[in-house]
Amino acid sequence: MNTTQKLLRDNAAIRWTALLLLALAMFCSYIFMDILSPIKDLMQSERGWDSTAFGTMQGSETFLNVFIFFLIFAGIILDKMGVRFTAVLSGIVMLVGASINWYAVTEMFQGSNLEHWFNTHLNYIPVFEELGVSPFYEGMPASAKFATIGFMIFGCGVEMAGITVSRGIVKWFKGRETAMAMGSEMALARLGVATCMIFSPFFAKLGGNIDVSRSVAFGVILLIIALIMFIVYFFMDKKLDEQTGEAEEKDDPFKISDLGKILSSRGFWLVALLCVLYYSAIFPFQKYAVNMLQCNLTLKLPSADSFWAGDVVTIIQYVIMLVVAVFAFISNFMKKTNLKVSFMGIAIIALVGYCVMGYMRGTAETIFAVFPLLAVAITPILGSYVDNKGKAASMLMIGSLLLIACHLTFAFILPMFKGSAIGGTIIAYITILVLGASFSLVPASLWPSVPKLVDEKIIGSAYALIFWIQNIGLWLFPLLIGKVLDKTNPGVTDPTQLNYTWPLVMLACLGIAALIIGIILKRVDKKYGYGLELPNKQ
Repeated sequence: MNTTQKLLRDNAAIRWTALLLLALAMFCSYIFMDILSPIKDLMQSERGWDSTAFGTMQGSETFLNVFIFFLIFAGIILDKMGVRFTAVLSGIVMLVGASINWYAVTEMFQGSNLEHWFNTHLNYIPVFEELGVSPFYEGMPASAKFATIGFMIFGCGVEMAGITVSRGIVKWFKGRETAMAMGSEMALARLGVATCMIFSPFFAKLGGNIDVSRSVAFGVILLIIALIMFIVYFFMDKKLDEQTGEAEEKDDPFKISDLGKILSSRGFWLVALLCVLYYSAIFPFQKYAVNMLQCNLTLKLPSADSFWAGDVVTIIQYVIMLVVAVFAFISNFMKKTNLKVSFMGIAIIALVGYCVMGYMRGTAETIFAVFPLLAVAITPILGSYVDNKGKAASMLMIGSLLLIACHLTFAFILPMFKGSAIGGTIIAYITILVLGASFSLVPASLWPSVPKLVDEKIIGSAYALIFWIQNIGLWLFPLLIGKVLDKTNPGVTDPTQLNYTWPLVMLACLGIAALIIGIILKRVDKKYGYGLELPNKQ
Protein backbone atom coordinates (compact mmCIF):
# COMPACT_ATOMS: atom_id res chain seq x y z
CA MET A 1 0.00 0.00 0.00
CA ASN A 2 1.19 3.52 -0.80
CA THR A 3 1.50 5.16 2.62
CA THR A 4 1.32 8.66 1.08
CA GLN A 5 -2.15 8.00 -0.33
CA LYS A 6 -4.80 10.29 1.13
CA LEU A 7 -7.57 8.20 2.64
CA LEU A 8 -11.26 9.05 2.67
CA ARG A 9 -11.14 9.62 6.42
CA ASP A 10 -8.31 12.12 5.96
CA ASN A 11 -10.80 14.36 4.15
CA ALA A 12 -12.79 16.21 6.82
CA ALA A 13 -15.85 16.69 4.59
CA ILE A 14 -16.04 12.99 3.73
CA ARG A 15 -15.58 11.66 7.26
CA TRP A 16 -18.21 14.10 8.56
CA THR A 17 -20.52 12.97 5.75
CA ALA A 18 -20.07 9.39 6.98
CA LEU A 19 -20.93 10.62 10.47
CA LEU A 20 -24.03 12.41 9.14
CA LEU A 21 -25.32 9.20 7.56
CA LEU A 22 -24.91 7.32 10.84
CA ALA A 23 -26.47 10.19 12.82
CA LEU A 24 -29.50 10.39 10.53
CA ALA A 25 -30.08 6.65 10.89
CA MET A 26 -29.92 6.94 14.68
CA PHE A 27 -32.16 10.05 14.51
CA CYS A 28 -34.87 7.89 12.92
CA SER A 29 -34.38 5.07 15.41
CA TYR A 30 -34.63 7.49 18.37
CA ILE A 31 -37.98 8.67 17.05
CA PHE A 32 -39.39 5.15 17.01
CA MET A 33 -37.87 4.32 20.40
CA ASP A 34 -40.16 6.87 22.07
CA ILE A 35 -42.98 6.96 19.52
CA LEU A 36 -45.62 6.03 22.13
CA SER A 37 -44.16 8.10 24.99
CA PRO A 38 -46.04 11.36 24.29
CA ILE A 39 -49.33 9.52 23.82
CA LYS A 40 -49.29 7.39 26.97
CA ASP A 41 -52.66 8.84 27.96
CA LEU A 42 -54.13 7.88 24.56
CA MET A 43 -52.78 4.33 24.85
CA GLN A 44 -54.77 4.00 28.08
CA SER A 45 -57.97 5.51 26.71
CA GLU A 46 -57.81 3.88 23.24
CA ARG A 47 -56.14 0.52 23.94
CA GLY A 48 -56.61 0.00 27.69
CA TRP A 49 -52.92 0.12 28.62
CA ASP A 50 -52.52 1.11 32.28
CA SER A 51 -49.12 2.25 33.62
CA THR A 52 -47.99 -1.33 34.30
CA ALA A 53 -48.86 -2.47 30.77
CA PHE A 54 -47.26 0.63 29.27
CA GLY A 55 -44.09 0.24 31.35
CA THR A 56 -43.84 -3.50 30.68
CA MET A 57 -44.11 -2.93 26.94
CA GLN A 58 -41.63 -0.03 26.96
CA GLY A 59 -39.10 -1.99 28.99
CA SER A 60 -39.39 -4.94 26.59
CA GLU A 61 -37.21 -3.10 24.07
CA THR A 62 -34.13 -4.44 25.85
CA PHE A 63 -35.51 -7.82 27.00
CA LEU A 64 -33.84 -10.04 24.38
CA ASN A 65 -30.64 -8.03 24.65
CA VAL A 66 -30.45 -8.67 28.38
CA PHE A 67 -31.89 -12.15 28.94
CA ILE A 68 -31.07 -13.86 25.64
CA PHE A 69 -27.71 -12.05 25.51
CA PHE A 70 -28.40 -10.80 22.00
CA LEU A 71 -26.21 -7.74 22.51
CA ILE A 72 -23.22 -9.94 23.29
CA PHE A 73 -23.82 -11.79 20.03
CA ALA A 74 -24.21 -8.45 18.28
CA GLY A 75 -20.77 -7.42 19.53
CA ILE A 76 -19.32 -10.69 18.27
CA ILE A 77 -21.01 -10.15 14.88
CA LEU A 78 -19.60 -6.61 14.78
CA ASP A 79 -16.06 -7.76 15.56
CA LYS A 80 -16.27 -10.65 13.10
CA MET A 81 -18.27 -9.15 10.21
CA GLY A 82 -17.38 -5.48 10.55
CA VAL A 83 -19.20 -2.17 10.70
CA ARG A 84 -21.00 -2.00 7.37
CA PHE A 85 -22.52 -5.51 7.44
CA THR A 86 -23.74 -5.04 11.01
CA ALA A 87 -25.14 -1.58 10.24
CA VAL A 88 -27.35 -2.86 7.42
CA LEU A 89 -28.39 -5.90 9.47
CA SER A 90 -29.42 -3.67 12.37
CA GLY A 91 -31.49 -1.51 10.03
CA ILE A 92 -33.38 -4.55 8.75
CA VAL A 93 -34.02 -5.92 12.25
CA MET A 94 -35.33 -2.53 13.46
CA LEU A 95 -37.73 -2.31 10.52
CA VAL A 96 -39.12 -5.82 11.07
CA GLY A 97 -39.75 -5.21 14.77
CA ALA A 98 -41.31 -1.80 14.16
CA SER A 99 -43.69 -3.24 11.57
CA ILE A 100 -44.96 -5.80 14.11
CA ASN A 101 -45.33 -3.03 16.68
CA TRP A 102 -47.39 -0.99 14.24
CA TYR A 103 -49.77 -3.84 13.42
CA ALA A 104 -50.32 -4.53 17.13
CA VAL A 105 -51.87 -1.09 17.72
CA THR A 106 -53.95 -0.91 14.52
CA GLU A 107 -57.71 -1.36 14.30
CA MET A 108 -57.02 -4.44 12.12
CA PHE A 109 -55.57 -6.24 15.14
CA GLN A 110 -58.60 -5.40 17.31
CA GLY A 111 -61.09 -8.29 17.22
CA SER A 112 -58.85 -10.48 15.07
CA ASN A 113 -58.03 -14.13 15.68
CA LEU A 114 -54.50 -13.00 16.53
CA GLU A 115 -55.84 -10.76 19.30
CA HIS A 116 -57.86 -13.72 20.64
CA TRP A 117 -54.72 -15.87 20.62
CA PHE A 118 -52.74 -13.29 22.59
CA ASN A 119 -55.57 -12.90 25.07
CA THR A 120 -55.48 -16.62 25.87
CA HIS A 121 -51.71 -17.20 25.59
CA LEU A 122 -48.43 -15.84 26.99
CA ASN A 123 -49.99 -15.34 30.40
CA TYR A 124 -47.38 -17.58 31.96
CA ILE A 125 -43.77 -17.97 30.78
CA PRO A 126 -41.93 -20.76 32.64
CA VAL A 127 -38.67 -19.82 34.37
CA PHE A 128 -39.05 -16.11 33.53
CA GLU A 129 -42.24 -15.98 35.61
CA GLU A 130 -40.49 -17.64 38.56
CA LEU A 131 -37.60 -15.20 38.28
CA GLY A 132 -40.02 -12.27 38.15
CA VAL A 133 -38.72 -11.00 34.79
CA SER A 134 -41.44 -12.17 32.40
CA PRO A 135 -42.23 -9.65 29.64
CA PHE A 136 -45.92 -10.65 29.83
CA TYR A 137 -48.45 -11.13 32.60
CA GLU A 138 -52.03 -12.35 32.95
CA GLY A 139 -54.45 -9.54 32.21
CA MET A 140 -52.02 -7.66 29.97
CA PRO A 141 -53.91 -6.30 26.93
CA ALA A 142 -53.38 -8.43 23.80
CA SER A 143 -52.23 -5.40 21.79
CA ALA A 144 -49.59 -4.65 24.45
CA LYS A 145 -48.37 -8.27 24.32
CA PHE A 146 -47.99 -8.28 20.54
CA ALA A 147 -46.45 -4.80 20.57
CA THR A 148 -44.01 -6.10 23.17
CA ILE A 149 -42.80 -8.79 20.75
CA GLY A 150 -42.27 -6.20 18.03
CA PHE A 151 -40.50 -3.85 20.43
CA MET A 152 -38.20 -6.68 21.56
CA ILE A 153 -37.13 -7.27 17.96
CA PHE A 154 -36.77 -3.53 17.33
CA GLY A 155 -34.67 -3.30 20.50
CA CYS A 156 -32.25 -5.90 19.18
CA GLY A 157 -31.77 -3.83 16.04
CA VAL A 158 -31.49 -0.43 17.69
CA GLU A 159 -28.94 -1.54 20.28
CA MET A 160 -26.96 -3.34 17.57
CA ALA A 161 -27.05 -0.09 15.62
CA GLY A 162 -25.83 1.81 18.67
CA ILE A 163 -22.67 -0.23 19.14
CA THR A 164 -22.10 -0.29 15.38
CA VAL A 165 -22.31 3.48 15.08
CA SER A 166 -19.90 3.90 18.01
CA ARG A 167 -17.46 1.51 16.35
CA GLY A 168 -17.91 3.26 12.99
CA ILE A 169 -17.07 6.64 14.51
CA VAL A 170 -13.92 5.23 16.10
CA LYS A 171 -12.98 3.79 12.69
CA TRP A 172 -13.37 7.12 10.87
CA PHE A 173 -12.22 9.52 13.61
CA LYS A 174 -9.62 7.76 15.75
CA GLY A 175 -6.71 10.06 16.48
CA ARG A 176 -8.80 13.03 15.40
CA GLU A 177 -11.88 14.69 16.89
CA THR A 178 -13.39 11.45 18.26
CA ALA A 179 -15.27 12.94 21.22
CA MET A 180 -16.60 15.82 19.15
CA ALA A 181 -17.79 13.35 16.50
CA MET A 182 -19.51 11.12 19.05
CA GLY A 183 -21.05 14.10 20.79
CA SER A 184 -22.25 15.56 17.49
CA GLU A 185 -23.77 12.24 16.40
CA MET A 186 -25.71 11.91 19.62
CA ALA A 187 -26.76 15.57 19.57
CA LEU A 188 -28.20 15.20 16.08
CA ALA A 189 -29.72 11.80 16.83
CA ARG A 190 -31.43 13.18 19.93
CA LEU A 191 -33.34 15.63 17.81
CA GLY A 192 -35.37 12.50 17.20
CA VAL A 193 -36.73 12.87 20.73
CA ALA A 194 -38.05 16.36 19.96
CA THR A 195 -39.39 15.22 16.60
CA CYS A 196 -41.21 12.35 18.29
CA MET A 197 -42.70 14.58 20.97
CA ILE A 198 -44.07 17.00 18.38
CA PHE A 199 -45.27 14.65 15.65
CA SER A 200 -46.44 11.53 17.48
CA PRO A 201 -49.46 13.32 19.05
CA PHE A 202 -49.89 15.29 15.80
CA PHE A 203 -50.42 12.13 13.74
CA ALA A 204 -52.44 10.38 16.47
CA LYS A 205 -54.95 13.27 16.56
CA LEU A 206 -54.79 14.28 12.89
CA GLY A 207 -58.14 15.44 11.52
CA GLY A 208 -59.81 15.24 14.92
CA ASN A 209 -60.00 11.44 14.69
CA ILE A 210 -57.76 9.68 17.21
CA ASP A 211 -55.77 6.75 15.79
CA VAL A 212 -52.59 5.81 17.67
CA SER A 213 -51.42 3.53 14.84
CA ARG A 214 -50.75 6.58 12.63
CA SER A 215 -48.01 7.67 15.03
CA VAL A 216 -46.34 4.26 14.83
CA ALA A 217 -46.68 4.19 11.02
CA PHE A 218 -44.80 7.51 10.93
CA GLY A 219 -41.98 5.85 12.85
CA VAL A 220 -41.93 2.84 10.52
CA ILE A 221 -41.52 5.08 7.47
CA LEU A 222 -38.57 6.81 9.14
CA LEU A 223 -36.94 3.44 9.83
CA ILE A 224 -37.10 2.71 6.10
CA ILE A 225 -35.12 5.93 5.64
CA ALA A 226 -32.67 4.77 8.34
CA LEU A 227 -32.05 1.55 6.43
CA ILE A 228 -31.32 3.58 3.28
CA MET A 229 -28.79 5.68 5.26
CA PHE A 230 -27.02 2.52 6.43
CA ILE A 231 -26.90 1.18 2.86
CA VAL A 232 -25.30 4.40 1.59
CA TYR A 233 -22.80 4.23 4.46
CA PHE A 234 -22.07 0.62 3.46
CA PHE A 235 -20.55 1.75 0.18
CA MET A 236 -18.55 4.59 1.77
CA ASP A 237 -17.11 2.23 4.35
CA LYS A 238 -16.29 -0.35 1.70
CA LYS A 239 -14.36 2.27 -0.29
CA LEU A 240 -12.35 3.18 2.81
CA ASP A 241 -11.38 -0.45 3.39
CA GLU A 242 -10.31 -0.76 -0.24
CA GLN A 243 -7.99 2.19 0.27
CA THR A 244 -6.48 0.94 3.52
CA GLY A 245 -6.23 -2.67 2.37
CA GLU A 246 -8.06 -3.78 5.52
CA ALA A 247 -10.56 -6.63 5.30
CA GLU A 248 -14.06 -6.03 6.63
CA GLU A 249 -14.02 -9.48 8.17
CA LYS A 250 -11.53 -9.90 10.99
CA ASP A 251 -8.68 -12.33 10.51
CA ASP A 252 -8.64 -13.39 14.13
CA PRO A 253 -11.69 -15.36 15.25
CA PHE A 254 -13.52 -14.20 18.35
CA LYS A 255 -12.33 -15.89 21.52
CA ILE A 256 -14.06 -16.14 24.88
CA SER A 257 -10.74 -15.01 26.34
CA ASP A 258 -11.35 -11.64 24.67
CA LEU A 259 -14.29 -11.09 27.02
CA GLY A 260 -12.01 -11.98 29.90
CA LYS A 261 -9.64 -9.18 28.90
CA ILE A 262 -12.51 -6.72 28.93
CA LEU A 263 -14.06 -7.90 32.19
CA SER A 264 -10.71 -7.84 34.01
CA SER A 265 -10.46 -4.08 33.52
CA ARG A 266 -11.53 -2.17 36.62
CA GLY A 267 -11.92 0.98 34.55
CA PHE A 268 -14.27 -0.83 32.17
CA TRP A 269 -16.56 -1.89 35.01
CA LEU A 270 -16.75 1.60 36.45
CA VAL A 271 -17.57 3.10 33.04
CA ALA A 272 -20.20 0.39 32.49
CA LEU A 273 -21.81 1.08 35.88
CA LEU A 274 -21.80 4.81 35.20
CA CYS A 275 -23.47 4.14 31.90
CA VAL A 276 -26.27 1.97 33.28
CA LEU A 277 -27.01 4.38 36.12
CA TYR A 278 -26.94 7.46 33.92
CA TYR A 279 -29.00 6.08 31.07
CA SER A 280 -31.50 4.44 33.43
CA ALA A 281 -32.25 7.85 34.88
CA ILE A 282 -32.85 9.38 31.43
CA PHE A 283 -34.33 6.99 28.85
CA PRO A 284 -37.04 5.47 31.10
CA PHE A 285 -37.90 9.01 32.27
CA GLN A 286 -38.39 10.09 28.63
CA LYS A 287 -41.11 7.48 28.26
CA TYR A 288 -43.11 9.01 31.11
CA ALA A 289 -41.99 12.65 30.92
CA VAL A 290 -44.95 13.95 28.91
CA ASN A 291 -47.44 12.27 31.22
CA MET A 292 -45.51 13.60 34.23
CA LEU A 293 -45.86 17.14 32.87
CA GLN A 294 -49.56 16.57 32.18
CA CYS A 295 -49.96 15.64 35.86
CA ASN A 296 -47.90 18.51 37.29
CA LEU A 297 -48.62 21.48 35.01
CA THR A 298 -51.73 23.60 34.69
CA LEU A 299 -52.00 23.77 30.91
CA LYS A 300 -54.42 26.13 29.23
CA LEU A 301 -55.66 24.53 26.04
CA PRO A 302 -56.52 27.00 23.25
CA SER A 303 -60.00 27.08 21.79
CA ALA A 304 -60.57 24.59 18.98
CA ASP A 305 -60.96 27.31 16.34
CA SER A 306 -57.82 29.27 17.28
CA PHE A 307 -54.52 29.33 15.39
CA TRP A 308 -52.75 27.60 18.31
CA ALA A 309 -55.01 24.55 18.07
CA GLY A 310 -54.47 24.04 14.32
CA ASP A 311 -52.22 21.61 12.50
CA VAL A 312 -50.20 24.34 10.76
CA VAL A 313 -48.73 25.58 14.03
CA THR A 314 -47.18 22.14 14.58
CA ILE A 315 -45.18 22.46 11.37
CA ILE A 316 -44.17 26.04 12.16
CA GLN A 317 -43.00 25.09 15.64
CA TYR A 318 -40.97 22.19 14.26
CA VAL A 319 -39.30 24.47 11.73
CA ILE A 320 -38.40 26.88 14.53
CA MET A 321 -37.00 23.94 16.50
CA LEU A 322 -34.80 23.02 13.53
CA VAL A 323 -33.59 26.63 13.34
CA VAL A 324 -32.56 26.41 17.00
CA ALA A 325 -30.76 23.11 16.46
CA VAL A 326 -29.04 24.00 13.18
CA PHE A 327 -27.80 27.45 14.18
CA ALA A 328 -26.70 26.31 17.65
CA PHE A 329 -24.89 23.31 16.19
CA ILE A 330 -23.16 25.19 13.36
CA SER A 331 -22.02 27.95 15.71
CA ASN A 332 -19.59 25.42 17.23
CA PHE A 333 -17.69 25.25 13.94
CA MET A 334 -17.47 28.98 13.26
CA LYS A 335 -13.94 30.35 13.42
CA LYS A 336 -14.88 34.04 13.45
CA THR A 337 -16.19 35.28 16.77
CA ASN A 338 -18.80 37.60 15.25
CA LEU A 339 -20.29 34.78 13.19
CA LYS A 340 -20.27 32.43 16.19
CA VAL A 341 -22.07 35.01 18.33
CA SER A 342 -24.56 35.82 15.54
CA PHE A 343 -25.47 32.17 14.97
CA MET A 344 -25.84 31.52 18.69
CA GLY A 345 -27.95 34.67 19.05
CA ILE A 346 -30.33 33.50 16.32
CA ALA A 347 -30.57 30.11 18.07
CA ILE A 348 -31.40 31.72 21.42
CA ILE A 349 -34.07 33.99 19.91
CA ALA A 350 -35.60 31.02 18.09
CA LEU A 351 -35.53 28.95 21.30
CA VAL A 352 -37.43 31.66 23.17
CA GLY A 353 -39.95 31.79 20.32
CA TYR A 354 -40.31 28.01 20.41
CA CYS A 355 -40.94 28.05 24.17
CA VAL A 356 -43.58 30.77 23.84
CA MET A 357 -45.33 28.73 21.14
CA GLY A 358 -45.21 25.64 23.36
CA TYR A 359 -46.87 27.59 26.17
CA MET A 360 -49.53 29.01 23.86
CA ARG A 361 -50.36 25.54 22.52
CA GLY A 362 -50.82 24.27 26.07
CA THR A 363 -49.56 20.72 25.43
CA ALA A 364 -47.05 18.81 27.56
CA GLU A 365 -45.44 17.12 24.57
CA THR A 366 -44.43 20.40 22.92
CA ILE A 367 -42.95 21.57 26.23
CA PHE A 368 -40.85 18.43 26.71
CA ALA A 369 -39.68 18.61 23.09
CA VAL A 370 -37.05 21.20 24.13
CA PHE A 371 -35.20 18.34 25.91
CA PRO A 372 -32.44 17.85 23.31
CA LEU A 373 -32.08 21.45 22.11
CA LEU A 374 -29.50 22.70 24.62
CA ALA A 375 -27.66 19.40 24.21
CA VAL A 376 -27.37 20.04 20.46
CA ALA A 377 -25.69 23.35 21.22
CA ILE A 378 -23.23 22.23 23.89
CA THR A 379 -22.43 18.58 23.07
CA PRO A 380 -19.98 19.48 20.26
CA ILE A 381 -18.38 22.05 22.60
CA LEU A 382 -17.98 19.44 25.33
CA GLY A 383 -16.66 16.91 22.83
CA SER A 384 -14.13 19.39 21.48
CA TYR A 385 -13.04 20.18 25.04
CA VAL A 386 -12.50 16.50 25.83
CA ASP A 387 -10.59 16.04 22.55
CA ASN A 388 -8.27 18.95 23.27
CA LYS A 389 -8.19 19.29 27.07
CA GLY A 390 -9.46 15.98 28.50
CA LYS A 391 -11.27 15.87 31.88
CA ALA A 392 -13.79 13.20 30.77
CA ALA A 393 -14.20 11.70 34.26
CA SER A 394 -14.74 15.14 35.80
CA MET A 395 -17.47 15.93 33.26
CA LEU A 396 -19.33 12.76 34.19
CA MET A 397 -19.41 13.87 37.82
CA ILE A 398 -20.84 17.26 36.81
CA GLY A 399 -23.48 15.51 34.70
CA SER A 400 -24.51 13.38 37.68
CA LEU A 401 -24.98 16.46 39.88
CA LEU A 402 -27.20 18.09 37.25
CA LEU A 403 -29.17 14.85 36.90
CA ILE A 404 -29.90 14.72 40.63
CA ALA A 405 -30.95 18.37 40.74
CA CYS A 406 -33.34 18.01 37.79
CA HIS A 407 -35.21 14.94 39.03
CA LEU A 408 -35.61 16.43 42.51
CA THR A 409 -36.93 19.63 40.92
CA PHE A 410 -39.51 17.64 38.98
CA ALA A 411 -40.44 15.72 42.15
CA PHE A 412 -40.80 18.55 44.66
CA ILE A 413 -40.56 22.03 43.12
CA LEU A 414 -42.63 21.67 39.93
CA PRO A 415 -45.78 20.44 41.78
CA MET A 416 -45.61 23.59 43.94
CA PHE A 417 -46.37 25.66 40.82
CA LYS A 418 -49.48 23.70 39.87
CA GLY A 419 -52.17 26.32 39.38
CA SER A 420 -49.67 28.80 37.92
CA ALA A 421 -49.56 28.15 34.17
CA ILE A 422 -46.69 30.54 33.46
CA GLY A 423 -44.62 29.75 36.55
CA GLY A 424 -44.92 25.98 36.13
CA THR A 425 -44.10 26.15 32.44
CA ILE A 426 -40.97 28.25 33.05
CA ILE A 427 -39.71 25.85 35.74
CA ALA A 428 -40.44 22.91 33.42
CA TYR A 429 -38.60 24.47 30.47
CA ILE A 430 -35.50 25.33 32.49
CA THR A 431 -35.32 21.92 34.17
CA ILE A 432 -35.85 20.02 30.90
CA LEU A 433 -33.13 22.03 29.13
CA VAL A 434 -30.65 21.44 31.98
CA LEU A 435 -31.50 17.72 32.04
CA GLY A 436 -30.79 17.53 28.31
CA ALA A 437 -27.50 19.34 28.87
CA SER A 438 -26.48 16.88 31.59
CA PHE A 439 -27.26 14.00 29.24
CA SER A 440 -24.95 15.48 26.59
CA LEU A 441 -21.99 14.89 28.91
CA VAL A 442 -22.27 11.11 28.40
CA PRO A 443 -21.55 10.80 24.66
CA ALA A 444 -18.98 13.59 24.81
CA SER A 445 -16.96 12.06 27.63
CA LEU A 446 -17.95 8.45 28.38
CA TRP A 447 -18.10 6.74 24.98
CA PRO A 448 -14.76 8.11 23.68
CA SER A 449 -13.14 6.78 26.87
CA VAL A 450 -13.83 3.12 25.99
CA PRO A 451 -11.00 2.83 23.39
CA LYS A 452 -8.60 3.86 26.18
CA LEU A 453 -9.67 0.89 28.29
CA VAL A 454 -9.59 -2.05 25.82
CA ASP A 455 -7.64 -3.27 22.82
CA GLU A 456 -8.89 -1.97 19.45
CA LYS A 457 -9.50 -5.53 18.14
CA ILE A 458 -12.17 -6.19 20.73
CA ILE A 459 -13.68 -2.72 21.01
CA GLY A 460 -16.91 -3.93 19.38
CA SER A 461 -17.33 -6.53 22.10
CA ALA A 462 -16.49 -3.92 24.75
CA TYR A 463 -19.22 -1.59 23.50
CA ALA A 464 -21.61 -4.56 23.34
CA LEU A 465 -20.91 -5.48 26.96
CA ILE A 466 -21.47 -1.90 28.11
CA PHE A 467 -24.70 -1.70 26.13
CA TRP A 468 -25.77 -5.07 27.58
CA ILE A 469 -25.21 -3.83 31.13
CA GLN A 470 -26.97 -0.57 30.23
CA ASN A 471 -29.89 -2.54 28.80
CA ILE A 472 -30.50 -4.18 32.17
CA GLY A 473 -31.42 -0.76 33.52
CA LEU A 474 -33.38 0.19 30.41
CA TRP A 475 -35.46 -2.98 30.81
CA LEU A 476 -35.93 -2.68 34.57
CA PHE A 477 -36.73 0.99 35.18
CA PRO A 478 -39.60 1.59 32.72
CA LEU A 479 -41.23 -1.44 34.35
CA LEU A 480 -40.47 -0.18 37.88
CA ILE A 481 -41.77 3.32 37.15
CA GLY A 482 -45.05 1.85 35.86
CA LYS A 483 -45.43 -0.43 38.87
CA VAL A 484 -44.57 2.34 41.35
CA LEU A 485 -47.09 4.65 39.68
CA ASP A 486 -49.88 2.09 39.97
CA LYS A 487 -48.97 1.23 43.59
CA THR A 488 -48.74 4.87 44.73
CA ASN A 489 -51.88 5.97 42.88
CA PRO A 490 -54.54 3.41 43.92
CA GLY A 491 -57.94 4.09 42.43
CA VAL A 492 -56.70 6.87 40.12
CA THR A 493 -58.22 6.25 36.69
CA ASP A 494 -57.44 9.60 35.07
CA PRO A 495 -53.93 9.27 33.53
CA THR A 496 -53.37 13.03 33.92
CA GLN A 497 -53.87 12.99 37.70
CA LEU A 498 -51.05 10.66 38.78
CA ASN A 499 -48.54 11.51 41.53
CA TYR A 500 -45.00 11.08 40.15
CA THR A 501 -43.05 11.94 43.33
CA TRP A 502 -41.72 8.49 44.18
CA PRO A 503 -40.69 7.45 40.64
CA LEU A 504 -38.75 10.73 40.35
CA VAL A 505 -37.07 10.21 43.73
CA MET A 506 -36.04 6.75 42.54
CA LEU A 507 -34.43 8.28 39.42
CA ALA A 508 -32.65 10.91 41.54
CA CYS A 509 -31.14 8.08 43.60
CA LEU A 510 -29.66 6.68 40.39
CA GLY A 511 -27.97 10.04 39.88
CA ILE A 512 -26.51 9.90 43.40
CA ALA A 513 -25.12 6.42 42.70
CA ALA A 514 -23.66 7.67 39.39
CA LEU A 515 -21.94 10.54 41.20
CA ILE A 516 -20.33 8.12 43.66
CA ILE A 517 -19.11 5.88 40.81
CA GLY A 518 -17.78 8.97 38.99
CA ILE A 519 -15.69 9.93 42.03
CA ILE A 520 -14.30 6.39 42.27
CA LEU A 521 -13.57 6.34 38.51
CA LYS A 522 -11.55 9.53 38.73
CA ARG A 523 -9.44 8.09 41.55
CA VAL A 524 -8.92 4.78 39.72
CA ASP A 525 -7.93 6.63 36.54
CA LYS A 526 -5.33 8.60 38.48
CA LYS A 527 -3.96 5.43 40.09
CA TYR A 528 -3.80 3.19 37.00
CA GLY A 529 -3.22 5.81 34.32
CA TYR A 530 -6.04 4.98 31.90
CA GLY A 531 -5.80 8.50 30.52
CA LEU A 532 -9.48 9.35 30.93
CA GLU A 533 -8.57 12.87 32.03
CA LEU A 534 -6.15 13.29 29.10
CA PRO A 535 -7.04 14.75 25.66
CA ASN A 536 -8.17 12.37 22.88
CA LYS A 537 -6.25 14.09 20.13
CA GLN A 538 -2.85 12.57 19.47
